Amino acid sequence: MLLVGSLVVLCGLLAQSSAQLAYPLPLSYDLPTSVGHCRPLHLDQNLPSYTVTPVVTTYPTHLIAANFRNAFSQGLLSGGILGFLEHMPLLSYVRPAGSNAGGLVGVIGRVISSIPILNNILDIKVTNPQLLELGLVQSYDFHRLYVTIPLGFELKVNTPLIGRLLEFAVKLDLTAEIYAVRDIQGRSRLVIGDCINSPGTLRITLPKGLNLLQNLIDSLTDILTKVIPGLVQGVVCPVVNGILSLLDVTLMHDVAELLLHGVQFVIKA
Repeated sequence: MLLVGSLVVLCGLLAQSSAQLAYPLPLSYDLPTSVGHCRPLHLDQNLPSYTVTPVVTTYPTHLIAANFRNAFSQGLLSGGILGFLEHMPLLSYVRPAGSNAGGLVGVIGRVISSIPILNNILDIKVTNPQLLELGLVQSYDFHRLYVTIPLGFELKVNTPLIGRLLEFAVKLDLTAEIYAVRDIQGRSRLVIGDCINSPGTLRITLPKGLNLLQNLIDSLTDILTKVIPGLVQGVVCPVVNGILSLLDVTLMHDVAELLLHGVQFVIKA
């Protein structure tokens, strides 16, 4: 009877904690509320035995998170992420070549036609692109990683309405999901899941002391807020998808094994 009573208490604790340990997903998803049910054991039923396979890694476990973050950052830089940012075609979105353009360009084009002042913009250049320090978070069940990719750059807008360039400072975070898989030969590797721009992370610092051009600045900022996240995601995520194959094989294997076994190695500060 003591065994049965202990199992009942254990099942209750598991049911209570399942919602907290449920599979973590990005904030836009709903967390599952249950991971299963406990079944009662008969008095003559033996408890199952489990064999735990220890994870053997080449890198010291306490250094793996830092090494992975540094390698991922270097991979982004080696993949040309800053060059792609610098050559984003922002002007073609703010001043599309034709009114018959489709998609987002066509939508922006129709907006531009209703704001004649924006037709005075001659050029928009991205300058000083930067990859800031990456953030790394492990999921609640330790099977996935979420890498925050913070980007910063400046926009220089050339318009004949004033005697100098308008300068905007822009910052935006992307989030890449990483998980591990094992192939039919038993080899583990890392895979990129979603790569999205994090909602609410776009920040545009406006130039000061230009009250006479406030209408232009407000209209331009509104359009840039709609255009920049999608453009940045479009140029950065292909780089993210390609860098895992370029990183240190041993480190990637160690990270994959830890994720497959649900071992915590990213420690929150």
